[in-house]
Amino acid sequence: MFKIALVFLSLIVFSHALGGIVGRGQKVTVIGKLTCNGAPAKDVKVKLYEDGTVYDTKMDTMNTLGDGSFSVNGSQTKIRKIDPKINIYHRCNHHSLCPKKVTIHVPKNAVGKGTKEAQLFDIGILNLANKFPGETTDCIH
Repeated sequence: MFKIALVFLSLIVFSHALGGIVGRGQKVTVIGKLTCNGAPAKDVKVKLYEDGTVYDTKMDTMNTLGDGSFSVNGSQTKIRKIDPKINIYHRCNHHSLCPKKVTIHVPKNAVGKGTKEAQLFDIGILNLANKFPGETTDCIH
């Protein structure tokens, strides 16, 4: 059993290392504006991740501006197409110790080829007062 786990772990490490050498550069930019009951949701944390099979890789993070707007971007070199997502951590209509977490997956066609030219994915205006599928609370982010 130990040998199987060691081989599996070695394959994961090797594939990530090989992806950096042989893979293709990919870049994505996600923009949008967050509101809470119609007012700008300022200082809301937005994180861009590459949704990995084993673990997620953080690509960028920022807090929304005074008008609720944000722009996160990231690039990676991988053999397979990256699977980006953003996590939004907010307290709109939520007064608990831990913030709510909303995850939005970025469509594969919004990932640009090359690390210099990013596709732009605009989520538009999102009212955080709404309920979202898969919404959770997250104390450790």
